[in-house]
Amino acid sequence: MTEIKLPIIGYMQSPYKEKFGIPRQPNLVQVESYIEMVGPYNDLLAFEGIEAFSHLWLIWQFHDNKYQENAKFRPQVRPPRLGGNQKIGVFATRSMYRPAPIGLSVVQLKEVKKVGKNVRVYLNGSDLLDGTPIVDIKPYIQYSDAVIEAQSGYAQDEPQRKSVIWTEEAEQQKQQFMNKGKVSPQILQELEEVLSLDPRPAYQDDEERVYGMKFADLDVRFLVTELSVYISEIEYIEL
Repeated sequence: MTEIKLPIIGYMQSPYKEKFGIPRQPNLVQVESYIEMVGPYNDLLAFEGIEAFSHLWLIWQFHDNKYQENAKFRPQVRPPRLGGNQKIGVFATRSMYRPAPIGLSVVQLKEVKKVGKNVRVYLNGSDLLDGTPIVDIKPYIQYSDAVIEAQSGYAQDEPQRKSVIWTEEAEQQKQQFMNKGKVSPQILQELEEVLSLDPRPAYQDDEERVYGMKFADLDVRFLVTELSVYISEIEYIEL
């Protein structure tokens, strides 16, 4: 046997509408999201007892990348934490460009409940693109999964954050959307946390370039300097 087949048990519903801007690890931004379970796995009996666990492991598929099923194996990749230029072995990274397009994330469990005919698993801190297929859900076990003395190589420390500043125009737009009830303070807080991590590719450092990113119902434009991220414009995406 050279391959295995796994079922999809649900799909992530997330404010991350595109890959650009997603934190490179879970729990760096406490975004709220939920998994929409699909049949026959949308049965509350399958979650009996899960409320006793504060965190879960999610096993999921990198479903939206350039690495095709028949692509040639690439033994080395360029992780962002090393500047995007230095190569390192693929199995020494969490890169999406790997033989099995499977991801693993620890998230905080909020609740599992039925909404209409659907079962949803509500979470905090995920790093998953909207629509990501979920392959499995497992409880996080504190005494065995948390290794305090573990060494994490080039990713030992949490990435540094930049201050986030709203330009006058963007601040006015933000207030207008909030006054009309289109944007919640929580979404804006999550957006600021995402931008504070500097979502640009590691090899880009043009302080004059205006970047764009979709987050929740917003289309955001911003610039990045050495210490700060400046939000220059936001637009509400009408669905």
